Amino acid sequence: MKTKPWKAYVFWIVLSEAVGALAGLLTRRATELYSTAVTKPPLSPPAILFPIVWVILYALMGIGAARVYLAPPSEARTNGLLLFLIQLAFNFVWSIIFFNFQAFGLAFIWLVILWILILLMTLQFRKVDPLAAALQIPYLIWVFFAGYLNLGVWLLNPRGM
Repeated sequence: MKTKPWKAYVFWIVLSEAVGALAGLLTRRATELYSTAVTKPPLSPPAILFPIVWVILYALMGIGAARVYLAPPSEARTNGLLLFLIQLAFNFVWSIIFFNFQAFGLAFIWLVILWILILLMTLQFRKVDPLAAALQIPYLIWVFFAGYLNLGVWLLNPRGM
């Protein structure tokens, strides 16, 4: 028997937010340096916007994952949750590649792979719970925009890969 629904929501949301928080802690100094020393492309939002957006996106990710987790067992459910965990790990590592290592080219390639993983996860979620999939659309859009920003930073700051 599965846990009570609210416990599943708490678990998946906290997991998602914790990954984001840990990435933020591990890249804190590097993001401060980034904000002052790196040339940014046009349309770059103010730095304060990023943590606000990511808190919302991680919550939506967690809600979607909980909805899929609470669905009846199926191959799509298993694949969706596996893709969720893989993309969450890719999301975490991107921050370190981009901010700590300032490997902007590698970070861009990593981000393209992340976007594909998010798309695949969303498609699997859709097979299980259309609302869970719809909750991932803002994440897909934001990571697409992040790709533009990442590519712009790479082109404007061509030091290393």
